[in-house]
Amino acid sequence: MVRMIELGLDTFGDVTLDEAGNPLPQHAVIRNVVEEAVLADQLGLNFFGVGEHHRADFAVPAPDMVLAAIAARTKHIRLGSAVTVLSSDDPVRVYERFATLDALSNGRAEVIVGRGSFIESFPLFGFNLQDYDLLFEERLHLFVELLKEKPVTWSGQTRAPLKAQEVYPRTADGIRTWVAVGGTPQSVVRAAHYGLPLMLAIIGGSADRFAPLANLYRQALADGGKPAMPVGIHSPGHVAGTDEQAREELFPYYEVMHNRIGGERGWPPLTRQGFEQMTGPHGALCVGSPATVAAKIARAMIVLGAERFDLKYSNGAMPHALLMKSIRLYGEEVVPRVRELLKA
Repeated sequence: MVRMIELGLDTFGDVTLDEAGNPLPQHAVIRNVVEEAVLADQLGLNFFGVGEHHRADFAVPAPDMVLAAIAARTKHIRLGSAVTVLSSDDPVRVYERFATLDALSNGRAEVIVGRGSFIESFPLFGFNLQDYDLLFEERLHLFVELLKEKPVTWSGQTRAPLKAQEVYPRTADGIRTWVAVGGTPQSVVRAAHYGLPLMLAIIGGSADRFAPLANLYRQALADGGKPAMPVGIHSPGHVAGTDEQAREELFPYYEVMHNRIGGERGWPPLTRQGFEQMTGPHGALCVGSPATVAAKIARAMIVLGAERFDLKYSNGAMPHALLMKSIRLYGEEVVPRVRELLKA
């Protein structure tokens, strides 16, 4: 049986630079994200995801609002979060917002839920980081119940209980929901337990090291009597005319972003040698010419048996014009090559 292959894009709404090299205001970045999504739809891509963050270097704290604006400007592309930090949100509100988006987009809404690799939302909304795991486990359990679109009875430690609670609006065909995983076996097994598709965030190292997690996921589904579910990949990248051009365009912006976040997390500064390894054959970054990027994506999808690949095309303050060029090359040249390679 031929697998359904989906190829999409993700962005965190990184604050970009204007033509003079100055940071754009966040409101301008948000409007540019909408234009990037409109181009992705015109190019026939399958998915456009917008991540949730609550900090100065990423412009989008409310992806569903941005996605609603995109829904009004697009016709075919599926729209979702990348990711929704479910641990610090209320599952009822998440369901309501994305069910509303599903109505506005005529059934194109998706949710990718995760625990979040950034923690700003926890103190912002009054949550204790000591409850990091408990919050996600309970809220995912409740969200799965809400997805059934029937009266919900639920109780836990982290929010008020519900008793035969109706939640609206109903959707025409449900909301496709993925669980984003950074690399822990427990998270993979949890996704399988709930019978939800798995999105692997490959932001470091080779795709090969994630193969055991994909295999564990499929085995856990089978052991739990669950039907087969898709596996997706989220990886950063940038496409330009040649490999050298792509690396030269991306490096200065990626270096600043990596060192800023790394300074918060205790990482060593990024060197050019380290960047070359990240963008090389065994690195996580899909950077290069259309042929190079297509080959890397196809290989990762084959290694993991993945049905979906989302390229995180925004990586630091790279200007909007360069992002648009990368998106166009991805849609016009990379995606057809990937499909041909997977057919072969």
